[in-house]
Amino acid sequence: MTTAAPPLVLTRRRINIIFGALVAGMLMAALDQTIVSTSMPTIVGDLGGVSHMAWVTTAYLLATTLVMPVYGKLGDLFGRRTLFLVAIGLFTVASVGAALAPDFTWFVVWRGVQGLGGGGLMILSQAIIADIVPARERARYMAPIGALFGLSAVAGPLIGGFFTDSSLGWEWCFWVNVPVGVAAFAIGWFALTLPKRRNTAPLDIAGIVALSAVTTCLVLFTDLGGSEGWTAPWTLALAAGFVIALAAFVVVERRAVEPVVPLWLFRNPTFTVATALGLAVGLGMFSAIAFLPTYLQMSSGLSATVSGLLLVPMTVGIIVTIQGTAGFIARTGRYKVFTVAGVAIILAAVVWMTTLAGDTSLVTIGAMVFTLGAGLGLIMQNVVLAAQNAVPPTELGVATSTNNYFREVGATLGVAVFGTLFTTRLAERLAPALAANAEQAAGAGILSPDSLTPAAVDAAGEPLRGAVVFAYADALAPVFWYLVPILVVAFVLALFLREIPLATEAGMVARGEAVTEEPTPAAATEVVVRDEIPAGRPSAGD
Repeated sequence: MTTAAPPLVLTRRRINIIFGALVAGMLMAALDQTIVSTSMPTIVGDLGGVSHMAWVTTAYLLATTLVMPVYGKLGDLFGRRTLFLVAIGLFTVASVGAALAPDFTWFVVWRGVQGLGGGGLMILSQAIIADIVPARERARYMAPIGALFGLSAVAGPLIGGFFTDSSLGWEWCFWVNVPVGVAAFAIGWFALTLPKRRNTAPLDIAGIVALSAVTTCLVLFTDLGGSEGWTAPWTLALAAGFVIALAAFVVVERRAVEPVVPLWLFRNPTFTVATALGLAVGLGMFSAIAFLPTYLQMSSGLSATVSGLLLVPMTVGIIVTIQGTAGFIARTGRYKVFTVAGVAIILAAVVWMTTLAGDTSLVTIGAMVFTLGAGLGLIMQNVVLAAQNAVPPTELGVATSTNNYFREVGATLGVAVFGTLFTTRLAERLAPALAANAEQAAGAGILSPDSLTPAAVDAAGEPLRGAVVFAYADALAPVFWYLVPILVVAFVLALFLREIPLATEAGMVARGEAVTEEPTPAAATEVVVRDEIPAGRPSAGD
């Protein structure tokens, strides 16, 4: 593999310009992950899909997960600039499709296409930062991106709530992405100066297909198992498909010249623990966040906009901890202590959230989500940093994508299981509530649970409103208990995370694609690379 251009000079100005281009793309993806949360009850009610609500989130996360390894590997082989622009374009076009969706099925399809772009934006931005910034300094750059996601956790629901409550309608949750996407593409086109690479190795098409089959079967098995029954014919067929696809994937990857997910990565103890930790936290983190605004709207009678405001404390918690720890990591190179503390705090927050009820005060809810955010800020960047730091610089993309892939698998499974449990319990409780108030429900235009919207429930008044609120409260809050064992496992994994010296040389510099204005010592990088590379995979310098 050779570079097509002479080495770049990584001046501070160039690094900041590239970083600005990444932020522009990430802003769009980060907002879209949360903008649907507060508008979801209205969207699924308008499109007739309340009982399939979980698919709005699952489709996006599933698509994101499927393409992560592909973006990571292709970026390592051919360069990341063109891929980043393609991801922005996909995301923007899919936003138009979602806004124009005529029914629930098409809406879910376009959400999946958005995920194809969002997965690239997420992986490529992290890999590019690793290319231009040494691991020892990386926390300072990853912290603003973490804060960006934290801000989007509030701005997204607020924007979604505003559009939903206004005359504009929920469609503008997606129209707003179009000008942002065009601007992000323009910034990336002119500012994202990265080397291209030439590669003659065959693409691992068989590995990509097998991995896609593994992921799809696993997610659909989880979703159908919870709704149709774990012994239903389709559920068992998907379980068999998962086992077969997984076996095929392992066989294919062992023989591939450039595997999409190199199996030798999992002989690396630091990478393996960091990746397993990301999977466990993903299971708990996204499940807790995905349906909380829906709960607040229905069980507390809040508007979409106000329920979005209640997530502000979570963002404050994320920003406080992620920014507060970045400087310490840069000075000392220590990051494990924050990872352990972060999981413990998330676990405490989820246990606390099991006490949610219709009469829980807004102050208490704010304290709950602040605690959750503080835990997320301590951990979500550090597991990626640990994984990137444990592999040779030639494998930064695939290490980043594999680590994120398993986190997104956890998130997808968590949302699917959590959403299935929630919607199943909700359907069981809503049916008698509507039947007991059939005349009032018909007068409010609520003909079935699938046509339920917060506005219709609020307009119906008592006693129907009280019955629906009770159904939501009784369906959601106890489901948080299912996350507790997962987070306990994550805490144990954090204790076993091996803390190794952070590299002092950027990925592009280590690969000979760039030079710095002032040479930095490479000794620490050499120690990290040779200490962590498993037998059978040479380092960049061998």
